[in-house]
Amino acid sequence: MFMSAEAWGLFLVACLMLNLAPGPDLIFILSRTLGHGRKIGFAASLGVCSGALVHVMAAALGVSAILATSATAFMIVKYVGAGYLVWLGAKALFSRESVLPTEAKPKKQLSDWAAYRQGVLIDVLNPKVALFFLAFLPQFIPHDGTLNGHQIFLDTVLLGAIVIGVGLVIEAGFIMLAAPLGTYLRNNKTVALWLDRAFGGLLVSLGAKLALTD
Repeated sequence: MFMSAEAWGLFLVACLMLNLAPGPDLIFILSRTLGHGRKIGFAASLGVCSGALVHVMAAALGVSAILATSATAFMIVKYVGAGYLVWLGAKALFSRESVLPTEAKPKKQLSDWAAYRQGVLIDVLNPKVALFFLAFLPQFIPHDGTLNGHQIFLDTVLLGAIVIGVGLVIEAGFIMLAAPLGTYLRNNKTVALWLDRAFGGLLVSLGAKLALTD
């Protein structure tokens, strides 16, 4: 696709700012990194990015427009997504054990697949992500009749992939910074327990916020 250097610069700056803004995705990734390590953090990040790709494809195909035009569809997805965030947060908030196994009582670690799956669901079930891509991406695609439907679809997917790619790089940076701190904190069972609960409380509050906002 063709965009001026100024348009590309504006687009990339917007990508950086939007991906740096704290939200459910980043908090979830940090919670998994600090609680379970770098590998699980990357699995969570890939899950979030996969969920974002679903929204990009939905926007490109026009499916996301259903959420923008149907209050019922938007509310259903919103409440399911909010409920999932609250459920994940509550599991951590009311846990009685540290997230790390101890010699006295071994505990199964969160698997890569579980972290990936959680990341996908957190992103897919957030209707605001769908509306973001639906509103943001078309601003950088010409709609003056010079592009046909196939070209608009490809441009939408390309721009969405760039947004996701920028997010993946930023999330990787946060994971690399957080992982050593997580290793240090998890060596203390009490700290690990309260760290898990703190992130659980954040996820619950984000779920409640999602449910209560329009």
